[in-house]
Amino acid sequence: MSSKNPGIFFPLQVALLLAGLLPLFFLMAVPAKDWTTQIWLGGSLFLIALFLRFAFPGRRWMLISLIFISITLTGRYAWWRATQTLGIGDPLIHGYEYPFIFMLFGAELFSWTVTVLGYFQSLSPLRRKAEPLPEDSGLWPHVDVFITTYNEPLSVVRPTVLGALNMDWPPDKMKIYLLDDGNRQEFRDFADAAGVEYLARPERRHAKAGNLNYAFSRSSGKYIAIFDCDHIPTRSFLQTTTGVLEKNPRYSFVQTPHHFYSPDPYERNLGIFHDIPSEGALFYGVVQDGNDFWDATTFCGSCAVLRRSSLEEIGGIAVDTVTEDAHTSLLLHRKGWKSAYLNLPQAAGLATTTLSAHIRQRIRWARGMIQIFRIDNPLLTPGLGLFQRLCYLNGMMHFLFSLPRMIFLLAPLAYLYFGIKIFDADAYSIAAYAFPVLAMALLTNSTIQGNHRHSFWNEVYETTLAPYIFLPTVMAILTPKAGSFNVTSKEGIIREEFFDSRIARPFVIFWLLNLGGLVAGIYRYSRHLGDVPTIVLTLVWVLHNMIVLGATLAVGWETTQRRNRPRIPLTLPSRILGPGLKVLSGDTEDISDLGVRLRIGPGDSLAMGERLLLQIALFDNVYEFPCEVVGLDEFSVRLNFLPLTLAEERNLVLILYGRADAWIRVRSQNRQDRIIASLGRLSKFAMLGQLRLIRALFRERQAS
Repeated sequence: MSSKNPGIFFPLQVALLLAGLLPLFFLMAVPAKDWTTQIWLGGSLFLIALFLRFAFPGRRWMLISLIFISITLTGRYAWWRATQTLGIGDPLIHGYEYPFIFMLFGAELFSWTVTVLGYFQSLSPLRRKAEPLPEDSGLWPHVDVFITTYNEPLSVVRPTVLGALNMDWPPDKMKIYLLDDGNRQEFRDFADAAGVEYLARPERRHAKAGNLNYAFSRSSGKYIAIFDCDHIPTRSFLQTTTGVLEKNPRYSFVQTPHHFYSPDPYERNLGIFHDIPSEGALFYGVVQDGNDFWDATTFCGSCAVLRRSSLEEIGGIAVDTVTEDAHTSLLLHRKGWKSAYLNLPQAAGLATTTLSAHIRQRIRWARGMIQIFRIDNPLLTPGLGLFQRLCYLNGMMHFLFSLPRMIFLLAPLAYLYFGIKIFDADAYSIAAYAFPVLAMALLTNSTIQGNHRHSFWNEVYETTLAPYIFLPTVMAILTPKAGSFNVTSKEGIIREEFFDSRIARPFVIFWLLNLGGLVAGIYRYSRHLGDVPTIVLTLVWVLHNMIVLGATLAVGWETTQRRNRPRIPLTLPSRILGPGLKVLSGDTEDISDLGVRLRIGPGDSLAMGERLLLQIALFDNVYEFPCEVVGLDEFSVRLNFLPLTLAEERNLVLILYGRADAWIRVRSQNRQDRIIASLGRLSKFAMLGQLRLIRALFRERQAS
């Protein structure tokens, strides 16, 4: 599908498909004679979907068919739940049981709504292509580059500034601004040495938004490229993005993905970096492409280019919430400006180092999105189209998952501990209605998201955050103007592994409660204290919860991180020049800002502490760096860079982060989801998490 036209035949295809699937919707409210009829119906529809999934992979109509079969089964389950399982008027339901019944029903209602909105949002991802610029670079526009910083160390900021200087753009048409809200002399000195503008405002109102607006009022470029201080652009960033804005005068901004070259806490603590998609891969790999189709791309605060005139129309970057980026895109869409998402990683940054830092960042996102929901509710605010409203609604509703997620973790315990009914239905009917819905949702989401989110991992991510974002989101609903912006820590060394018992405390409590539920359920089963099928079904639910909680506990064990700057796997031809005309050839294995590992042939003699000149070939150029030998083995040598000049450091940044395809190939390595394999893997992590918990408790006991 081209970036110019999302496809004039697409609405017709959907209409025809809806007409063909219309009979399925009548099935939603048709009652089944008994649970066996329902299991036959649900099972048959699932088998049809399974056949379509594997017989016609990659077909759009296949995906839409799966979505509507899933919606049909979900709708049928929802109708049955609302009309036959709430216990209204049933003399066998006690009054104290109704709160538990309705809390679970409310959590399910939220889940159904988000699922359907998610299907709609990702129905037809646009997958926009870059637009070429004129061959004459003299016709290219003027661009201001803003790099924001507050309290981050200079070691994080330097590569971003040097990466911006490396961008392929006429120097007289690009002006780089280092926006330092920390007002630090060392940053001012570095900016002077690097030849970029330094701005430090006298006051710090509105945090990052105020910092950007201060620079906005003191610059004049047609476009503004914005980078967080750790997001290093490739040399092709501006050439890739700016053409879209030049070709489409009503486009306000172009957003690119946030790609991270270091592992996030899940990836590092579980050892799955580059093995499964990261937590943010779903949003940048699927959701934003879907938003782009509906002209609802979200501005994400970094790695984007904005049109100055569009920002002038809304008074600059939004300052009323702590998620100034998403709020800015909403205000731009309200004014009739269009947006674009270019799903090509053209910058890379540092992921959060620890689970606690990750949670603090997500708390801010959650609070900010709910603030927007209260201040500029997308369902009520003027200027948006219907589809834009639904996309924004789903993005904001997502952050209300905390209470439903905790209800799902605790609901079965009401029955296992106290015999309180949470369904007014028998176990066979529950299974007949619920299992096809769950299986169909897994199949459909795996088809849509398979390269970007593996099955069951969403529950782990939500469980990790649920206890922590609940109160901030409630407070944002009640007092949307409250709350302050917090900066996320991105750099740090973890010298010894440890279990973060403080941050993991809620997960430990949930796990212990579910473990107790498991014991209580086994006791009920052995003593026939209740309906046996209901006990078995509830125990299956608890076992599922314990798998998710166990994996969450595993993430709470912080593994060591001995480098501030991660090494990036990179193979490039290189040579070592030593004293006495010694020349050794080899290839790089990995590089960081501080050092490099080289593969060399056996027999090549080097000595520890020896000083050498390293040559690395890239882009038909050879770059030289002074080094010192710090490690040797039979087939490789480890070198640390000696103090580099600013020009040498800039060349190193170009090699490490500046290649146009630097992150595209890494991203394409994601494996396709396999549902059963994903569950098996998560179960292994659950065992690991429980073992880590026992190990941590044993350590604490020894320490006391």
